[in-house]
Amino acid sequence: MHFLDQAKVFIRAGAGGPGAVSFRREKYVEYGGPDGGDGGKGGDIVFEAVAGLNTLIDFRYSQHFKAPRGTGGMGKDRTGAAGKDLVIKVPVGTQIIADDQETLLADLTEAGQRITLLEGGMGGRGNASYKTSTNRAPRQHQPGMPAEEMYVWLRLKLLADCGLVGLPNAGKSTFINQVSNTKAKVGDYPFTTLRPQLGVVRHRNREFVLADIPGLISGAADGAGIGDRFLGHIERCRVLIHLIDINGTDPAEALQVIEEELAAYGMGLDEKPRLIALNKIDLVDKELVTAFSKELKAAGADKVFPISGATGKGVDKLMDAVIAHLPAATVTERPGGEQEQADEKPWSPL
Repeated sequence: MHFLDQAKVFIRAGAGGPGAVSFRREKYVEYGGPDGGDGGKGGDIVFEAVAGLNTLIDFRYSQHFKAPRGTGGMGKDRTGAAGKDLVIKVPVGTQIIADDQETLLADLTEAGQRITLLEGGMGGRGNASYKTSTNRAPRQHQPGMPAEEMYVWLRLKLLADCGLVGLPNAGKSTFINQVSNTKAKVGDYPFTTLRPQLGVVRHRNREFVLADIPGLISGAADGAGIGDRFLGHIERCRVLIHLIDINGTDPAEALQVIEEELAAYGMGLDEKPRLIALNKIDLVDKELVTAFSKELKAAGADKVFPISGATGKGVDKLMDAVIAHLPAATVTERPGGEQEQADEKPWSPL
């Protein structure tokens, strides 16, 4: 399935049905009179967040959504049927933005959350409702209220507990494959990852969602490369892992580039806790690992976690640090029915 994180759609609620003009004509009824019923209400446009979806690809092929209108009123004081609401299902984490791409209309962050974005038009009054003591045979009626319509943008921001950032070819795909159930594409060239990846990490009886976005380069916040489009997917993360390739040209410079891009993008990304992970230590000796760790600390890193995404060395301590930034441990159940709490042992970097 292809990944799509934004789409523009047209939505229109249902118009109200017209009221009826009708008069009773029944045998043995001495006095007739108006009996035209009201029109039915038009259908609403409702957005619903559902679990199991992680892309807006369906909206590439279906871009127009129109709720049915209400039916007209009928004689014998019968009200027309209301139009059925049109429920549009979107992934959890979808934002609905006005056509100006600035005004946020709704933010669906929980499964089952619903919002009525456009209400259907009210049905028109039938002539029976116009009857008065001085107007015994009214012939006027109301047409249904017209339908509301608009263009909106759907923008998906994935919900993850932890975000993975770094320069291209820093080993992010290998890392997420090592710690989660993801099978991300791995290649020895930049921009192997072209779309965000989500993986579920299970560590010390805990589960959390890890999001990997395409590699960032200098100027990404201003549109350079492809990572800028996906920075929004880590806005909701509680903690970020910054993966740095120890075999890169200059690990300290790599740290600075990502820090500058997070600050330039804004939205609080530069204020999130960040864990600096020095990756691919299996390819170098210990002296170089120690030297680069000191260099990263001198460049502003509070703690450095030397790891190998390929072999898993040092990964457990990094995952302990991630868990320390997440909400309290959940209770897990053993096969025998006994419950246990997640291990809350203190962690420390290498």
